[in-house]
Amino acid sequence: MKRIVSTCVIVAVAVFLVAGCSTAPKSAEGRAELNTKVQNAVDSAVESDPGLKKFFDEAAGYAVFPTVGKGAIGVGGAYGRGELYEGGQLAGYCTLTQASIGLALGGQAYTELIFFETEAALDRFKSGNFAFAAQASAVALKSGASANAKYTDGVAVFTMGEAGLMYEASVGGQKFSYRPK
Repeated sequence: MKRIVSTCVIVAVAVFLVAGCSTAPKSAEGRAELNTKVQNAVDSAVESDPGLKKFFDEAAGYAVFPTVGKGAIGVGGAYGRGELYEGGQLAGYCTLTQASIGLALGGQAYTELIFFETEAALDRFKSGNFAFAAQASAVALKSGASANAKYTDGVAVFTMGEAGLMYEASVGGQKFSYRPK
């Protein structure tokens, strides 16, 4: 049993590392498709909660991951590709990867929005060494959710479910990579 768990961990880490290597889409068509998905995600988020517009307008920067796919059978992982905006302008591309071990079963897709309150918080993200600890939490986006949302350590995170069903009680954190456009 211990050997199976060790093998699963090694496979999860390998997927985690390989996925993190492809930050930006390779073609102009891929970049255009990602940009369309990001804009649709932003529009949908603001439609779901108009108060979110304040975060877009006032943040030093924000990252939008239009689709994060997550799955697990004991050992889990997640991956999403997005865009980073600084001062309302596209600054570059980013990826989100996550590995977890614990009681987890299922799969889901969701949108994740990360807002950076200050230039310092944005610079931490752009350094390429940005990660959320296992206890970091996000606000589930629904009408009015942004009214009570606050920045923690200069960062506010919102998620919006797309599809899927996930049962999870696992430990894991998200790691991000960034590449300027």
